[in-house]
Amino acid sequence: MIDKRELEIIEFIKKNREVSSSEIFEGLSTSVSYATVKRRLSRLIDENLLTKKGQGKSTKYLISPSYEILYPVDIEKYYEKEIDERDIRGSFNLQLIPKTLKECSVFTTNELVQLGLLQKKFEKNIAQLSETEYKKELERLAIDLSWKSSQIEGNTYSLLETERLLKEKETASGKTKEEAIMLLNHKEAIDFIIEYPDYLIPLSVPKIEDIHSLLIKELGVDKNIRKRRVGISGTNYRPLDNEFQISEALSDMCELVNSKEDVFEKALLLLVLISYIQPFVDGNKRTARIVSNAILMNHKYCPISFRTVDSVEYKKAMLLFYEQNNISSMKAIFIDQFKFAVNTYF
Repeated sequence: MIDKRELEIIEFIKKNREVSSSEIFEGLSTSVSYATVKRRLSRLIDENLLTKKGQGKSTKYLISPSYEILYPVDIEKYYEKEIDERDIRGSFNLQLIPKTLKECSVFTTNELVQLGLLQKKFEKNIAQLSETEYKKELERLAIDLSWKSSQIEGNTYSLLETERLLKEKETASGKTKEEAIMLLNHKEAIDFIIEYPDYLIPLSVPKIEDIHSLLIKELGVDKNIRKRRVGISGTNYRPLDNEFQISEALSDMCELVNSKEDVFEKALLLLVLISYIQPFVDGNKRTARIVSNAILMNHKYCPISFRTVDSVEYKKAMLLFYEQNNISSMKAIFIDQFKFAVNTYF
């Protein structure tokens, strides 16, 4: 998180647009050394919140084009305001995918180092497992992912009930048929990406539709791109309602993800953008979680179960992205859950 001093630097640059380090030093109200200002500027650049142009004494500092996406938001403070009091982006941002996200990285250098070290730990762990042991751990993660992904969508099965259902096909008493189908569909979709790890490479709209079809089978949900308007509870954000614009946004997303080199960035972008576009009548976030994991698994990265995510916090993080196009909270969840997966499974 940025501190008050860094926040003051950001606000000063916002107000004055392009400024030198000496101008920032002179303009700050708090008493700090020039060397401290320079260090803070370097850190804010590393965090992708600022950018600079020019060299030497001609160097000017500016707010980064990715600032609004990456700026760390105090999510509890954000939701102190009720839905109609929040100042939000009410409609889909047409520039977000083909322009803004294309021109920035959503992870800082330090975050990528952290994730890279965790991935190396995962690789070391699985190198010591037999094929049978590896499959057993993957099965455990698949059950956890099926349970949590369904729970986020309101499914009331417990983790133990989910395990009995997926292993022994034993339904839980007092639960609906649809809840069992949702869980079984998750397991089928995960099994599919395990069996065909290269299926989503390169990413395309029809392949995403195929994953969605597995997840909504026998649930009375329309397949393919939606042709009508949808609303999202808890927010005034309105997704695109034109079938052709939705298809175009999905195509832009696929092009963006295919163009990114970093696997973690690919996975996080899919996690938020499929949900943001809302291409289907239902099952969007479920599809996002499975497709995101498919990308990780294709590149032999540790998949994520989301097991310890609080469902309400997950939804708050997604609503923040809908309303502000800010990825900070979802990114924190992604990093935390990747760390949990590496340290818990395999």
